[in-house]
Amino acid sequence: VVTQPYPGFATDLQAQMMAMLTCAEGLSRIQETVFENRFMQAAELARMGAEIELDGNMAAVRGVPHLSGAPVMASDLRASAALVIAGLMAKQGETAISRVYHIDRGYERIEERLTALGADIVRVRE
Repeated sequence: VVTQPYPGFATDLQAQMMAMLTCAEGLSRIQETVFENRFMQAAELARMGAEIELDGNMAAVRGVPHLSGAPVMASDLRASAALVIAGLMAKQGETAISRVYHIDRGYERIEERLTALGADIVRVRE
């Protein structure tokens, strides 16, 4: 996957694609050509068992059989969406995402909408 300005692959979908590729068979590569430092989600995905190697604007994602739930921290809107996807993909454990105000900036009532689709997701207020 190579991010590009329109009509290419949108950089706004790069984080979500990375989350999906964490469980894809084989090795995938993502090249971010639009923004610097746009792989903020990689470290948090690794906490869930993802195998991601970063080298500048390149990410190598080796698919794993499954992700496991873990406490993770949202860093921006798109990375937050990636963590929600990864949490829903996790085969075991619970994923707790902190700093969800990033998610709320772009996804109104995301937990209600995903629950309506069958997701096991709740918002916990502390």
